[in-house]
Amino acid sequence: MDLHLKIWRQKDRKSEGKLVSYDLKGLNSHMSFLEMLDTLNEKLIVEGDEPVEFDHDCREGICGQCGMMINGIAHGPLKNTTTCQLHLRSFKDGETILIEPFRAEAFPVKKDLKVDRSAFDRIISSGGFVSVNTGQAPDATAIPVTHQIAEEAFDSAACIGCGACVATCKNGSAALFTSAKISHMALLPQGKEERSKRVLDMVCQMDAELFGHCSNTEACEVECPQGISVLNIARMNFEYNRALFFNKKGK
Repeated sequence: MDLHLKIWRQKDRKSEGKLVSYDLKGLNSHMSFLEMLDTLNEKLIVEGDEPVEFDHDCREGICGQCGMMINGIAHGPLKNTTTCQLHLRSFKDGETILIEPFRAEAFPVKKDLKVDRSAFDRIISSGGFVSVNTGQAPDATAIPVTHQIAEEAFDSAACIGCGACVATCKNGSAALFTSAKISHMALLPQGKEERSKRVLDMVCQMDAELFGHCSNTEACEVECPQGISVLNIARMNFEYNRALFFNKKGK
C-alpha cells in the first residue's frame, strides 16, 4: 500500500514547527504504525535527511511512550489502542495521514513528535507512593482485600501515563491521570494512612504544572488506551474534599 504522510517537524522547543509531506510506497498493511515510521526514517537517512524524532520503547502497549496525534486523534482511530499497537490495515491505500505531537501547555515539544511529559513524573514524585518500613516483605495474604476492591484498584493502576487524556482534553487537563494514581492507592489498605496528604500534594502539583481544569466532556476516557474510567476523577474530588475537611477539623 502507498501512503501520503504530513508530519510535524520542529527542531526544538524554541523553533517554529511546520508540517512536512512524505510519500511512502510499497508498504505492508500488516506493519505497525511505528514500523512505518521506522521505514520512513530509513529512507530519510539514505537520502541524507534528518529522521523524524518520536518516542517509543516497549512497542507492546505497556510503556506509554509512543503517544502522538494521528489524524487529530490521540493514538489513532482504534479505541483502547496505543500508537505502537496500531497497524496500517486501519488505513486505506493512498490515504493521507496527519501526524502531530501531543498538544498541551504542560507538554512542550522537544523535537518533531517528541514531547516533554516530565510533568507527570513530578506529579508522581509529589505523592504517588506508599511509605513502608524496610525489611522482609509481608505475605501477600497478610492484609485482606476484597475481590471487588482489588479489581477497582487494578483498573486504576492500569494507567500507563501516555498523556492521551491531556492531549484530547480541550483544557489540557491531567485529571484522569492524576486521579487514577490517587485512586488505586486510596482504595487499598496500604495507601489509606497517607491518603489525605497524597491527594493534596498531587492535586497541588498538577495545578503547578499548568494543566487545565477538568472539562467534564469525558473525552479523556474515550481516548485512553487503557479505558481508565472518569469515575476516578469523582473519587479524586471526594478524596480532596475529604482531606480539606479533616485538615480544617484538625485545626
